[in-house]
Amino acid sequence: MNKKPLILGIETSCDETAASIVSENEWGEPKILSNIVSSQVDVHKEFGGVVPELAARSHLEKIDLIVKKAIEESGKKIEDVDAIASTAGPGLVVCLSVGLSFAKALSVSLDKPFISVNHLEGHALSPKLNTKLNFPYLLLLISGGHSQFLSVENFGKYKRLGTTIDDALGEAFDKTAKLLGIDFPGGPQIEILAKKGNPNKFDLPKPIINKGGCNLSFAGLKTAILRISKKIKTQKDKFDLAASFQKTIEEILYKKTKIAFEEFEKKLKPKKKVFVVAGGVASNKKIRSILTNLCKEENYENIFPPIELCGDNAAMIALVGLEKFKQKKFDSLDFPTLPRWQLDEDAKFLKGAGVKI
Repeated sequence: MNKKPLILGIETSCDETAASIVSENEWGEPKILSNIVSSQVDVHKEFGGVVPELAARSHLEKIDLIVKKAIEESGKKIEDVDAIASTAGPGLVVCLSVGLSFAKALSVSLDKPFISVNHLEGHALSPKLNTKLNFPYLLLLISGGHSQFLSVENFGKYKRLGTTIDDALGEAFDKTAKLLGIDFPGGPQIEILAKKGNPNKFDLPKPIINKGGCNLSFAGLKTAILRISKKIKTQKDKFDLAASFQKTIEEILYKKTKIAFEEFEKKLKPKKKVFVVAGGVASNKKIRSILTNLCKEENYENIFPPIELCGDNAAMIALVGLEKFKQKKFDSLDFPTLPRWQLDEDAKFLKGAGVKI
């Protein structure tokens, strides 16, 4: 019986210190043996957002312990690992450097291959950790730093159909929460507050909703929230603004996803229409519900990762490492941190690039 590959994944792109061991079952499907995530909420709470230097320091303090815990929970030994995969970007450069340096040192000491991983590719493939997922499929990646529609044609073959021309959706949630006086990380709390409010109380803007293809924009919405928040006097007003924001986001995503469906079908003419939503904001249940309904209307199969795999984690990094290991795609120890690493290598940064909308 052939030994199944055993991959150690390390993730330190922002404010989660994470390590995971991923292998395969007897049918060659990915199998999570351990997935440890250590949050830094308490470190950054008083600052209302992630402080890169503090995040990096916390990674340095925890990474050895987190990796040991992942190894221990997997029931394996560190010597059993076949390769070490680590996020090389995108992310905060001081944070990425911690995980990358640790992974390279481990690679040398164990004499095992080192594999660099694009964080976005981890999100893109994350549903493979709990479901069968065949190519091609349309991906909506929505997180604190990224909002993109991508055509996922094969492993390593990604084409961007649309992206945000300013703020990412997760950032819009977090900024709105901050304006409403919700402690960091406030984004996930918006959905909870919204349940108590009237979603029709405030008429909020939907930037480029009728132009720009499936590109997204949230800066104008955030500005409107800032203006209205200054006039809020009661808790009821706060709940109503949260509900109106949530509803507006749902309407934007519904419309833009429908356009992305058309572009995806026109580009690839897929035999089976599959839509994947991944990233931290994919854990928002109302967004899941509205996009699930759209998929039923448009005859798409919709796939979401489990809630625990939507946010930053190392299992998805180990998964990409596993795929690269099987193809013998290893990296040298001088592979750099790439804080602005794009998943679609042909795509240019749209921010400030004169995109036609």
